Amino acid sequence: MVVLVDREKLLKAIIPIIIGIIIAIIPHPSALTSNAWYYFALFATVIAATILEPMPIAAISLIGVVVAVVARLVYSSPSSSISWGLTGFSNSIVWLIFAAYLFALGYSKTGLGRRIALIFIKYLGKKPLGLGYAIALSDLVLAPFMPSNTARSGGTIFPIVSNIPPMYGSSPREGTEKKIGSYLMWTAFAATCITSSMFLTGLAPNVLVQSLAAKQGIQFSWITWFIGFAPVGIFLFIITPYLIFKIYPPEIKESPEAPKWAQEELNKMGKIKGREIAFLIEVILALVLWIVGSNYIDATAVALLVVALSLLSNVYSWKDVLTYESAWNTLVWFATLFTLADGLSRVGFVSYVGKEIATSIGWMSPTIALIVIVSLFYWLHYMFASLTAHATALFPIFLATAMGISGMNPVVAAYALSYTLGIMGIISPYATGPAPVYYGSGYIKGNDFWKLGLIFGIIYYVIFIAIGMPWLLFVLK
Repeated sequence: MVVLVDREKLLKAIIPIIIGIIIAIIPHPSALTSNAWYYFALFATVIAATILEPMPIAAISLIGVVVAVVARLVYSSPSSSISWGLTGFSNSIVWLIFAAYLFALGYSKTGLGRRIALIFIKYLGKKPLGLGYAIALSDLVLAPFMPSNTARSGGTIFPIVSNIPPMYGSSPREGTEKKIGSYLMWTAFAATCITSSMFLTGLAPNVLVQSLAAKQGIQFSWITWFIGFAPVGIFLFIITPYLIFKIYPPEIKESPEAPKWAQEELNKMGKIKGREIAFLIEVILALVLWIVGSNYIDATAVALLVVALSLLSNVYSWKDVLTYESAWNTLVWFATLFTLADGLSRVGFVSYVGKEIATSIGWMSPTIALIVIVSLFYWLHYMFASLTAHATALFPIFLATAMGISGMNPVVAAYALSYTLGIMGIISPYATGPAPVYYGSGYIKGNDFWKLGLIFGIIYYVIFIAIGMPWLLFVLK
């Protein structure tokens, strides 16, 4: 068995290298330099490795940056090359993501996230449908403050939801998962995909594409992001638990024990603690400053301010920060991915591909062309096991394509592409961070997950195209 695992890892490591070599030996287009083409080959290798994951993703992207720096694929000067290689670590968006992960640490350390979810279950959980809305609302409340949907849904919501099905004799081990567990798990997963698109700070790749768009002179704001997706997000949020109740119904139609269980858990937690109150004040302060204080204080500064206040108020200790591996791992991951994406632009590859695609669809009207671009961007996610890898690889290219089309509003295009990052996470068991958590629970069988992913992927896509696109063209005209 050990040999098989080693062979599998070796194969996962070899395939990306083969892909890179094949691309590198193909004659490059005359519009690109040889270094630009070799850089693209390296970038493709990194993205393929990110999908297959022969080693941790942060390590893969770090190795990619080191190779590009040493080979001087972006800049010929050694000093300029290393300066470029470290640009991601000086990017404010990267530090915003890091600080936001520490928000998740605050929810975990204080127990505030668990308390919020239990309160919703207490008041809305008498029936499975109400319980579904309670779970969705729990995610909605946390989403503006937790850009890691894995930490929010997989780390905060899932542990709570997983305690409910056994109370009704619903267990995948006994083949009774559809009594209520399957419905609750899919509702929790579907809800986090919606909330991930609703808020700029609801998904880490959202702030990554904010940074990528800024390089093209397009600025995203928290409030504009929310307004632009609100019609789609609110509509989907309202109908999704009900749609799941009809499409993937629980066998149990009543759940009177859930509020009682939630009350018992709240009793065990006791009255709200001082640290919970302190952290609640701090996250509310962050939200207020993100919404109304953008002219006075940078969004990253706001996040770091809350981190400082959390340390001062003993929400968590510096030792907690130092030992929070996922935050530091994310810092390295996003810093190096940002650098790699930036390099693709600096060598001229992004603008080249954008112009080529723009030429091929240039005969279309700007609206039809935008729909085509957004559709390709959305459904190509079947090829990716990471929203971050998807955004890094495709967002700059598709945005450049849109900007190369005569009459296209680049701001509308940037927002339209970005909004799909959360909702596309619904389509497969590997499409976004929380997906493997819910898939691995056993409550949603493999075939069901793929079928539901396709059904809800189509629903989310159609509603976004039918409602979201016209709305965007109206509010951002």
